[in-house]
Amino acid sequence: MTAGPEAAQDSAVRAKYALIGAGPMGLAMAKVLKQQGIPFQGFELHSDVGGLWDITAPRSTMYDSAHLISSKTMTEFADFPMADNVADYPSHREMRRYFRDFARHFDLYQHYAFSCEVLSCVPLGASGAGWRLTWRDGAGSDHSDVFAGVLIANGTLAEPNTVQFKGEFSGSQIHSAQYRDPRQFADKRVLIVGAGNSGCDIAVDAIHHGKSCDISMRRGYYFVPKYVFGKPADTLGGAIRLPMWLKRRVDGMILKWFVGDAQKYGFPKPDYALYESHPVVNSLILFHAGHGDLTVRPDIDRVSGKTVYFTDGSQGDYDMILTATGYLLHYPFIDKELLNWQGAAPHLYLNCMHPERDDLFVLGMVEASGLGWQGRHEQAEMVARYITGLGDKAPAAQRLQATKAADFTRATGGMQYLKLARMAYYVDKATYRKSVTGWISALTQGGT
Repeated sequence: MTAGPEAAQDSAVRAKYALIGAGPMGLAMAKVLKQQGIPFQGFELHSDVGGLWDITAPRSTMYDSAHLISSKTMTEFADFPMADNVADYPSHREMRRYFRDFARHFDLYQHYAFSCEVLSCVPLGASGAGWRLTWRDGAGSDHSDVFAGVLIANGTLAEPNTVQFKGEFSGSQIHSAQYRDPRQFADKRVLIVGAGNSGCDIAVDAIHHGKSCDISMRRGYYFVPKYVFGKPADTLGGAIRLPMWLKRRVDGMILKWFVGDAQKYGFPKPDYALYESHPVVNSLILFHAGHGDLTVRPDIDRVSGKTVYFTDGSQGDYDMILTATGYLLHYPFIDKELLNWQGAAPHLYLNCMHPERDDLFVLGMVEASGLGWQGRHEQAEMVARYITGLGDKAPAAQRLQATKAADFTRATGGMQYLKLARMAYYVDKATYRKSVTGWISALTQGGT
């Protein structure tokens, strides 16, 4: 008996994957799904592509002065390089344009439903039984449909990691996610809490636009200048891969030459080895500290009124506290247990593949110094080729299926990363890319 057109249409819908997010990771996934001929439907909360790089997006955490902290050369997609007239460290405006151009070039817009908020993803049974996705469109109407699988690419930097201090602060307190414009600092004595890349960038804004600026730090950081010998620092050495022990020695020597001793400006000494946490890529924070424009403070003990008391017994008066305390992984539309969540992050093979399910993937939940968008594109390609390989019963896909179902560890390359929530999905770039590209190669060759 031949199925009617309604049954055929229903089958086509069920064969599609649901792709959540049209940021850089979502776009990379959309591109390779299209190239591999895998049907999918994309969902994006914003009215356009670009994710957090579009400052007008509902959940963007971008601020007006934000730029890439890695150079365009080390960040761009290999098959879609940025134009020669784009700066070494592009602004968020340039990045938004880049991702829109990427989506147009690879004809990805037609695959997305925009202004759609995914509300829930519920499996219909064991792996392969399908998923029911519920979403709300821009007009406020709710919809539901069944998909073959779910590909989550909604980003990692949208849910603020907020902190509370002992006591009550009578000034204004915001998270860096709420910061947009340096005019927010006008006539204010500002305390920045947290000295990661965003914290240091925003501190420079506060120095220029506020009445004064201090920065509170719980631990020390390694500071990397944006330029070394006139070139972006992350391009130094080109394609040369050094073992970590030697890379630390070489890079540590370069930092001594170009940065010097940050402790002489009042910054605490790091109590961990270089690259065990992400370094701060900023050429201005030490400059301003050296000019007396910035006072480095220790951790906060308590607050009272507009006075902040620090753990070393000192105190200061402030009109605004801005907490640059990072972000938490946040997938509000799916039960955490379904993601094999352990500690501060889902425990997934190569940070994206569920050990038991072949119809659920988390994309872009990976950080590594120098990984760039190309490293994430490789992750997307591995996933797409795995989906295709399973359908073809390719031996390589079956080996990957067995590998991800077995005990596995994060691809740290032996690095002892700090036990922090933001480091819970850090990997060693060389180790990670070697594994991912190895699987791509095996899957591409038909699984022999």
